[in-house]
Amino acid sequence: MNRILIVLLLLLGLTACSDKIEDVKKPNIIFLLADDQRSTTIRALGNDEIITPNLDQLVNEGTTFNNAYIMGAMNGAVCAPSRAMLMTGRTLFNIDPTGNTIDSQHITMPKAFEKSGYYTYHIGKWHNGQSAFLNSFSDGSKIFFGGMHGQYQVPTYDADYSQKKLNTPSDKHSSELYADAGVEFLQNYDSDKPFFMYMAFQAPHDPREMSKEYLDMYDIDKIELPSNFMQQHPFDNGEIDIRDEWLAGYPRTKEEIKANIAAYYAMVTHLDEQIGRVLKTLEDEGMIENTVIVFAGDNGLAIGQHGLMGKQNLYEHSIKVPLIFKGPGIAKGIQKEDFAYLFDIYPTLCDFAGIDIPPTVEGQALNLFESLMTNTRENMFFAYKNFQRAVRNNEWKLIKYNVDNTIETQLFNLKKDPNEIKNLAKNQEYKNQVDIMTKLLGDQMLKNNDDAELGKVDWGVPVLPAWKNKTRPEEVAHLRELAEKERRMRGFGKISE
Repeated sequence: MNRILIVLLLLLGLTACSDKIEDVKKPNIIFLLADDQRSTTIRALGNDEIITPNLDQLVNEGTTFNNAYIMGAMNGAVCAPSRAMLMTGRTLFNIDPTGNTIDSQHITMPKAFEKSGYYTYHIGKWHNGQSAFLNSFSDGSKIFFGGMHGQYQVPTYDADYSQKKLNTPSDKHSSELYADAGVEFLQNYDSDKPFFMYMAFQAPHDPREMSKEYLDMYDIDKIELPSNFMQQHPFDNGEIDIRDEWLAGYPRTKEEIKANIAAYYAMVTHLDEQIGRVLKTLEDEGMIENTVIVFAGDNGLAIGQHGLMGKQNLYEHSIKVPLIFKGPGIAKGIQKEDFAYLFDIYPTLCDFAGIDIPPTVEGQALNLFESLMTNTRENMFFAYKNFQRAVRNNEWKLIKYNVDNTIETQLFNLKKDPNEIKNLAKNQEYKNQVDIMTKLLGDQMLKNNDDAELGKVDWGVPVLPAWKNKTRPEEVAHLRELAEKERRMRGFGKISE
């Protein structure tokens, strides 16, 4: 019998016998996914500058995993493979590592719930191909197929996408548009089936188009610069010249980074408010007592840290994400330090709902109950394209770079230096630790089906072309223009400045 379901039965005052399980109504699931929201953007988790009352409530009433990560990506659009791993429960090198498609043999999370009697519903962004969407959900509303778009006039579809009937673009901000769809779904849901509602927001991904009301909540002059702010990255990490990095001038200035952080926080606060509307409707409709709520981000973001703006790197700020579970029987107000990947959410929710975990799933079910023994990973592995690899354990983190066969190594003591400021790799005193972590990295690469080998030229894998070298020139020019527009919104000039 499923161990989490046993605990849930006991918490509900029921007899944990097999003939009783069938009588228990499976929990509804609401999965809220933010776009580019890093782990340090929730007030209840230690950021006193940001305003997030609804996410704070989830933290206070649920279980938070403080060491939740994405495994990485093999392309600049990090969110695509991140979401593919999330949907399949599989590791980076066991999916299409670009995330542009999902193998039809890999049972997606919503499909597994649909097969177990759930009504599955999608709202918002879908970045893993149209066929994968049609193979995953029962229904949907305000479906946006793509990676990024402005926050207004978003091209969306409803219900049966196979008809390809485009909705009339809305003047509402994307977060409001998707929250409206969520509220409407909950208010009108009258089936006896439990539901799985997946809401994938575009915020706080740029463009950071936000009304003055929310921008005025943050005084740019009072925004605190991160301790790892740098004017530029100390060396070429292989992805310095990419769209995300154009969102601020070179070298980075304190003023422009603070303006970007303020706009980013404003979008998070606005998103938090929309999430609050959905959760209030859930309560008003009398559904909250039998609903599991999951909140997560698809990846982090630098915004000035280490001289970077985007997420095409393996620093903590870009691979660590928020992850919160709230629901019946889930421990309240607990923050866990267990290592977790986003793709662990899939088996965790299956385990909680008493659904068989498909054999294609590779993630581990997380412990959502304070009283149960925790099974944790001892280390975590990360990869970005064919020129960045990293591994961490409870104390140490190693990052390796191979750009044009120039090798750079970084070693950080995360317990003493969580913001990864002091690189110890060239300190002879830590040579043995570098060797230990390098061996661990190699072992993890092999374990995770990574074709790269640290001892070979180019790590023994094809050199992946820079993003702008494989993109049509007119598209590169268009994206550069959009980046410059974003800078002008913050009151700054051209990228070349």
